[in-house]
Amino acid sequence: MRVFLVFLLGILLTNQPMKAQTPSKPSSSEIYHSIQKLNFLGSALYIAAHPDDENTRMIAYLSNNTKARTGYLSLTRGDGGQNLIGPELRELLGVLRTQELLAARHVDGGEQFFSRANDFGYSKHPDETLKIWNKDAVLSDVVWAIRKFQPDIIINRFDHRSPGTTHGHHTASAMLSFEAFDLANNSNLYKEQLKYVEPWQPKRLFFNTSWWFYGSQEKFEKADKSKMLNVDVGVFYPSLGLSNNEIASIASSQHLCQGFGRLTTRGSENEYIELLKGDMPTDKSNIFDGIDTSWSRIKGGKAIGDILNKVEDNFNFENPAIHLPQLVEAFNLLQNTKNEHWKTLKSKELENLIVEISGLYLEVSSKDPISNPGGKADFVVEVLNRSSADMNLVSFGIPFLNSIENTNIVLKENEKHNFELSVQIADDAKYTSPYWLSEKGTLGMYKVNNQELIGKPETPRDVNAEFVLDINGTKFTFTKPVIYRSAQPDKGEIYQPFEILPVASASFKDKVLIFADGQPKTVPVTIKAHKNNIKGELQFCFSDGWKVDQETKSFTIEKKGDVQTVNFVLTPPDHEDESYISPIIKINGKTISKELATIDYDHVPLQSVLLHSEAKVVRLNIEKVGEHIGYIVGAGDAVPESLEQIGYTVHTIDVNAINSSSLKKYDAVVVGIRAYNVLPELRFKQKYLLDYVKDGGNLVIQYNTAGRRDRAYEDIAPFKLKLSRDRVTDENSPVEIIAKNHALVNFPNKIEEKDFEGWVQERGLYFPNEWAKEFTPILSMKDQGENATKGSLLVAPYGKGNYIYSGLSFFRELPAGVSGAYKLFANMLSTGKEKVDNEPKIKG
Repeated sequence: MRVFLVFLLGILLTNQPMKAQTPSKPSSSEIYHSIQKLNFLGSALYIAAHPDDENTRMIAYLSNNTKARTGYLSLTRGDGGQNLIGPELRELLGVLRTQELLAARHVDGGEQFFSRANDFGYSKHPDETLKIWNKDAVLSDVVWAIRKFQPDIIINRFDHRSPGTTHGHHTASAMLSFEAFDLANNSNLYKEQLKYVEPWQPKRLFFNTSWWFYGSQEKFEKADKSKMLNVDVGVFYPSLGLSNNEIASIASSQHLCQGFGRLTTRGSENEYIELLKGDMPTDKSNIFDGIDTSWSRIKGGKAIGDILNKVEDNFNFENPAIHLPQLVEAFNLLQNTKNEHWKTLKSKELENLIVEISGLYLEVSSKDPISNPGGKADFVVEVLNRSSADMNLVSFGIPFLNSIENTNIVLKENEKHNFELSVQIADDAKYTSPYWLSEKGTLGMYKVNNQELIGKPETPRDVNAEFVLDINGTKFTFTKPVIYRSAQPDKGEIYQPFEILPVASASFKDKVLIFADGQPKTVPVTIKAHKNNIKGELQFCFSDGWKVDQETKSFTIEKKGDVQTVNFVLTPPDHEDESYISPIIKINGKTISKELATIDYDHVPLQSVLLHSEAKVVRLNIEKVGEHIGYIVGAGDAVPESLEQIGYTVHTIDVNAINSSSLKKYDAVVVGIRAYNVLPELRFKQKYLLDYVKDGGNLVIQYNTAGRRDRAYEDIAPFKLKLSRDRVTDENSPVEIIAKNHALVNFPNKIEEKDFEGWVQERGLYFPNEWAKEFTPILSMKDQGENATKGSLLVAPYGKGNYIYSGLSFFRELPAGVSGAYKLFANMLSTGKEKVDNEPKIKG
């Protein structure tokens, strides 16, 4: 891996979005940088828990200054986080964050790996984390990563010695790494892996410490640093025109869905790593000190090093192609060495360099972005040698599609060759989709049965093109992914992956359908065609007790990309019930039960994700008072749509339009999650919100964060209310109703302990820990081994109205169809209306 200079400068010097999937077109400086890395035979693996946990300064330093092969093992894909740029959550968020990590690695020069662990949300202790994750399975994945990557150096982002002081996932990642450091070399453990890899013993294990782990700069300055190494990660790279910390900042800024976009930095900056296992380097500024990282590391490598070091020492920036004979000679010598690990890695690097220094352009693009099993696909092939090197195109084709063309064409300098291929996709071709989502996993683990897939960031593409070239008398096989290339007037040339998808997919508009009474609802099912002229039947699957007007309906769609909506009428049972419905497409004797989710942002490649198509249906007996709800959108959630499911009319409120009279028309006003964190203008409208309450309104504030750079300001309530980082992470933890007689748990719905069953991911977060006497705490809850917290739901009368603050995770529970959460939220909106006629404030 290497830094893409043009890509970096494009971000720094222009405001254009990244063209995801665009092939690299390196400059001479970049090629020279790659040759320097070619001549370093050493590896470092950085280990942490989530996307954005990684220290991009250290990864960029190791990759670009030390020139080491550098990897980042993120145990999870960040599925349990939030999304600041779009609607993707859970599995889809994990796919997006995977791509953001890959984008970051393209910038800082690292490689990316994962385990099968699922980010199930915040965990207070590694014991809980490892229990939910299945410790042995994740430990085996860490051992697998070490054996496969063969790092000399491992660096943990977190401290394994401090359980309970930070996120349980963080500490667990360090604990697993600490244990795996020795286990990876034990041939009696995880023997099933040894079919593919060999035992491996890393040389050193470090902890990437800093003053933050000591509590303050002052404490860190006084700390014993005898086992610490100190490196300046602010070094400047003249050949790249960038400082290391500039590269790191750009890499970190790829985590856009987590709000990590930031300014670049420059100048000297120290990083400390503490030795945990292995020998201490004599030179404390050189992490690899005492480890042979030259070509002499492998038997037969010295002769290769003699050739390639001369290329590095005498590199011709004006005409890099002049070094092609030496690179080909080194490649041939490398094939005779016995170290399969370094042979494979360095052969690939040499192949890439041979393509780059000769300006060799190899591309296969599809005329259509998708095809289907059994379908036809047309491809355009482009081959161009932009050097004076002696080259022949022996053959090209797509082996997966049994398409090989023997050509034996002489590739003259700058003479382009174009070909066309028309092939048939196999009937049993696999769909394009993330491999870890193909089977249903557990709360803490994804299910992946194929050992060779474990750890890979993406599903390997089946449809790849192979070009066989004779260069200076040596045959090379270059593999390129098949892509789809197009142009848009407002974006220019766009590259995206070529996908294999089913001929059609079906999805429900709403993933949760709430039936607040026994009345039937029309349930639309959207069918999307991924092929021209499809005709079939759509079967509506449902559970006992539910009724549908017609189980199977026909459909016909003429054009690929078009959609058709088929409506079914679903009637719920008389009693409360939770179940699932699903659509099945039947075409020509084949069934399809998938829906297609597309993730499309400028900073990552387009992602096609096939998921099992289903929706949760909930029949509940729920009462509500009021009709029109004003909603101030914060960081983004699906609460408004959820409230509409139970009969409310929700109006989005423009913060800038709030004035002394604009809120009076609403039966209640709800402020979305983290609104005070992300809407600075809201503080200037606080007076109007509180006046609304004073005049008889009902104001519900959902959680805001505390102790962060975007923290909410203090005066969010009419009385003293101090936010904290208190949270209850166990979604099954007992909940005690401590204000049993309060209207909030009695009107219009009776709230009982059973209403807190079936919650997902957590109870809530950022609960207040101090409040004025005017507030009444409604609930008490706690995680195991902790003291109870009572700040999850607070209500205070203010003037003629009521102010409610809740840290309960309604933004997770309502979209998940949790019955008790709907009843409780309806009660919050109805607070203070026990003796008021249910007359809507907005008429008509």
